[in-house]
Amino acid sequence: MGQATSTAAVASRAKSNRFSNCIKFRSTAASGANRDYISNLPDECLALVFQSLSSADRNRCSLVCRRWYQIEGQSRYRLSLIAQSDLLPFIPSLFSRFDSVTKLALKCDRRSLSICDDALVLISARCPNITRLKLRACRELTDSGIQAFAKNCKSLKKLSCGSCTFGSKGMNAVLDNCANLEELSIKRLRGIIDVETAAPIGPGAAASSLKTICIKDLYNGQCFSSLILGAKNLRTLKLFGCSDNVDKLLQLMPNQVTSIVEVHLEMLLISDVGMQSIANYSNLEILHLLKTPGCTDFGLVAIAERCRLLRKLHIDGWKVDGIGDEGLIAVAKCCPNLQELVLIGVNPTKLSLEMLASNCLNLERLALCESASVGDPEICCIAVKCVALKKLCIKRCPVSDHGMEALANRFPNLVKVKVKKCKGVTSEGGDWLRLTRGSLAVNLDTGQSENENPGVSASNGGAQANGIEFPPMPNQIAAAGASTTIASSSTGRSVSFKSRLRLLSGRRLVAHTLRRWPANSIQCKSNQAGGV
Repeated sequence: MGQATSTAAVASRAKSNRFSNCIKFRSTAASGANRDYISNLPDECLALVFQSLSSADRNRCSLVCRRWYQIEGQSRYRLSLIAQSDLLPFIPSLFSRFDSVTKLALKCDRRSLSICDDALVLISARCPNITRLKLRACRELTDSGIQAFAKNCKSLKKLSCGSCTFGSKGMNAVLDNCANLEELSIKRLRGIIDVETAAPIGPGAAASSLKTICIKDLYNGQCFSSLILGAKNLRTLKLFGCSDNVDKLLQLMPNQVTSIVEVHLEMLLISDVGMQSIANYSNLEILHLLKTPGCTDFGLVAIAERCRLLRKLHIDGWKVDGIGDEGLIAVAKCCPNLQELVLIGVNPTKLSLEMLASNCLNLERLALCESASVGDPEICCIAVKCVALKKLCIKRCPVSDHGMEALANRFPNLVKVKVKKCKGVTSEGGDWLRLTRGSLAVNLDTGQSENENPGVSASNGGAQANGIEFPPMPNQIAAAGASTTIASSSTGRSVSFKSRLRLLSGRRLVAHTLRRWPANSIQCKSNQAGGV
């Protein structure tokens, strides 16, 4: 009996211990659930977390506590501000919080008064580490303000300015003081009025660092000739809408600038003489000739025969028939590495298209726009030969539903097709193509109004005014951020507007956001990779 009693006591104590341990476990779990683990997270780790969030989420996090507010501001490297004149008194507080900014955009509405020199000087004094600066419609900035900024921010690597009124003195100050400048983009610079009295621009201390020069919509572009010729390591040259004849400049370039791999020419006075000068760049990989009526097959043949590494070719013939089969056949024979071809207002025949499809085995992106000679037989020919093609755009060509059948049965690697305003293609043909190839992304715009044909999904894509864009699928869209005094990017937005934003890149996002926000708001961009 004594043994039985002892066994019962042991069982009772064991049961009691288990109950006690269960109570302790529950108590520990409850206390752990209420523990603030984030408080023990180092500031550097918390900053990395913020950098992975959207702008709206960053704004919310900055309101959690003072620590988060401080870390979020210190870890933001990109900032975009509406640069109106009333921004000046807020600059000290703004840049006390965002003291790590290296990429800054200052944009003003054309109908508003922009910031003045004092504001830019104050910003440069508080943020001397700025590496990228974008100025838009800052008409109150003068040469003096740009000169002071250049002296304070000598680490500048990229400058983009549009619709500003400073002149050659300001530009030369940037080129003389910013020895690390790699990219320069100038659009509608109004400060150079009299070309004869204006000082030559550049290249200054940036002669060896400049890699990209873009000049757009200038009536005095010849002032930048010495800059272009002095940029010894220039790799990309983009000239848009300048009134000067660029043949002479292109003739001088090969002897002084030897590293060119990308050339964009649009709405320029250029002839085959300039084209032959471009042909001297044997390492040329990307060439855009858009609305340059002086260019003919003769110049394109010269480029094709000597620039055999060409990967991307965009031609907008402007319907003058200067470039046709002869030039395209030369490209097919001499440029086997061609990956992207855009033809707008060019009338290739089956002969040249068949040679391009047969010889350019790496051709992945093709756009045929406003070509009267491209019909169903040409599409069928391409479909048989162009095995590597992944993206195809057809706009305003005499293609019918029969051509859509070729898209369904051929092109094994095709992932996206865009057909726009081809009168012979019906919505039924597009629907049939979607059903036949379910994995194929079909974007169809028959050009009819939604009331006439509500089943058709209209698209704004396709051929743009200056060519075709083949953007990669966006992995993550950069969003705009704000402080407590900065307007939220999600306030007052319609659902359709948000859906459009998701399709835009980070740079376009800033432009659209700034245009739609109130004039007294300030926009801050989240710390994402990429340019200003």
